Amino acid sequence: MTVSKILSATPCGFQGQLIEIEGDLSKGLPSIQIVGLGNKAIDEAKDRVRSAIKNSLLEFPKGKIVINLAPAELPKDGTQFDLPIALSILQLNNLLSQESVSNALFAGELALDGSIRPIQSAITIAEAAERNNITTIYIPAENTEQALLLKNITVIPIKSLRQLFLHLKKECLIPPAVKKTTSDVTEVTDTPIDTIIGQEQAKRAISIAVAGRHNLLFSGPPGSGKSMLAKALASLLPPLRGQEIIDVTKLHSISNPDLADSIVSSRPFRAPHHTASRASIIGGGPKARPGEISLAHNGVLFLDEILEYPRSVLEALRQPMEDHTITISRANQKYKYPASFLLVATMNPCPCGYYGDAEKNCTCTSSQILNYQKRLSGPLLDRIDMTVTVNRVNHEILLQNKPFNNSQQLKITESIQQALHFQQQRFNSSKKHNGSLKSSEIDRYARLSPEAKNLLIKAAKSLDLSTRSYFKVIKVARTIADLEASDTVDTPHIAESLQYRQIQHS
Repeated sequence: MTVSKILSATPCGFQGQLIEIEGDLSKGLPSIQIVGLGNKAIDEAKDRVRSAIKNSLLEFPKGKIVINLAPAELPKDGTQFDLPIALSILQLNNLLSQESVSNALFAGELALDGSIRPIQSAITIAEAAERNNITTIYIPAENTEQALLLKNITVIPIKSLRQLFLHLKKECLIPPAVKKTTSDVTEVTDTPIDTIIGQEQAKRAISIAVAGRHNLLFSGPPGSGKSMLAKALASLLPPLRGQEIIDVTKLHSISNPDLADSIVSSRPFRAPHHTASRASIIGGGPKARPGEISLAHNGVLFLDEILEYPRSVLEALRQPMEDHTITISRANQKYKYPASFLLVATMNPCPCGYYGDAEKNCTCTSSQILNYQKRLSGPLLDRIDMTVTVNRVNHEILLQNKPFNNSQQLKITESIQQALHFQQQRFNSSKKHNGSLKSSEIDRYARLSPEAKNLLIKAAKSLDLSTRSYFKVIKVARTIADLEASDTVDTPHIAESLQYRQIQHS
C-alpha cells in the first residue's frame, strides 16, 4: 500500500475536530516527516512511534514516510495522534488493511514499549466521532469512563499497540467497554442552610436565586455571614443531569490534564481569588483554555469581595452574563466556550466595612464610600438580578442552643424543585430558566395581573429603573410566583421582587 488513511480527532475549543491521518511511503533514505501544522509534541511522535512499533515485535517499513494531518491549515496539539500515526505506518507496510480501520476513530499516546498512555479530553474526541456518525472509537483503557457518557458510541479500550494490532487482525478480539453502574448519591454539604442563624431575608433570596437562576449580590459588614450564605446556596443546587454532565466534564478535562478519566457529576462552585488574572477568570493563555467563568458552567461563580477585583475583570463579565458564552479570539482562530453560571458576589458597603452598621461606627469619609462603591459599575450592577443587604446577627441569638436538624434545608429544596418543575413544563426544556428569559418572551411566559402591572409601572418611575432592570424585576417575580405555585404574577410577587432591586443600607 502506498497511501494510508486513519481517522482521529483533536479538541478545538469546546468542540472536537475530526482529523484524517494520511500516510505515504516512497523510495528514499529511511525517515519520517510529519506535516499539517503540528506542534512540538506531534513532531516528536515519530520517535515514539518508531520505538513502539519495534518493541511491539512489528516490522517497520523501509523508505521515506510522509504523514499528513488534514485539514492542514488547522493548528494541532497533543499526543493523541501517536496511535493513528503508528497504524498508518503499519498500513503502509501492508500489515493492516483499510477495511480493518474503516468507520472507526483512533486516539492514544504511545510509550516506547508500545503500551498506551491516557490522553487529555477523551470525551471531546468521542463527541467529535458521534457528531460525524462514527460508531466505534479506540482509546486508552484509562479514558473509557468519560467516553462512555455518550450513548451512541462503541468504546474499545486498548492497553498496547500489539493488543490493538491483534484485534484489528481479528486474532484476539477486545471486548467493548461497559459503563459502570453507579447510583445517584446526594452529597452532604459542609454548609447546610440550617447552620445559618437568622438572615431569613437572605435565605429567601437564596431560594429565589437558585430556583430561577438569578444573579445575586450580598452587601454587608464583615462577619455578617455573606460568604457562608453563598456556600449554603451551593448546597441547594439540583444535581447535574445528562448533557449537563457531559458539558461540565468536557470543560474541566480541557482545562486540567490530570482529569484524564474523571467525570464531574456535581455542580461546580468556582471561587477565584481577587488577585487572579483576567485570562484565568475569562479564559485564554497560550492554548486559549477555558477560564473560571466557563469552569463554573451549570454551577456557581462566587466572587467574594467583588469590589477588590480589577475593573477590567469585572467589566469582562458583562457579555458572558448576557449571552452565557465567551469567545476567545486569536490571530488565526476563535474559541467559543459556554459560560452559563449563577453569579453570587459579596461586597462591603465601604472600605472599612461598617457603613450602616448598627453596632460599629464607620470611619470612612463620604468621598471614600462613594469611590469605593463606584468600583462596581452601573452596567454590571444592572445585570445582577437581586441585591440583598446582610446585617449582623445579634450576639444573644448566636448563643442560643437550638438542636440542629435539616428541616429548613429540606423545605427550601422541595420548593425549589417545585419551581424548577413548573419552569420545565412552561419552557418544555430543563435548560431554560426564568433568569434566562428574553425580553420578547416576558409577555408570553410571565403574564402580570393588572394590579401587578400598575404597581410595577409606578415603581419603575419612582426608582428610575432601566429597561433591563424593569424586565429583571418581572423575571424574579415570575420565580417567586413559581415558588408559591401561582400561575400568574400578582402584586405581592412584584412587591417582593422590587425589594431586591437596589442595595439599601440601614
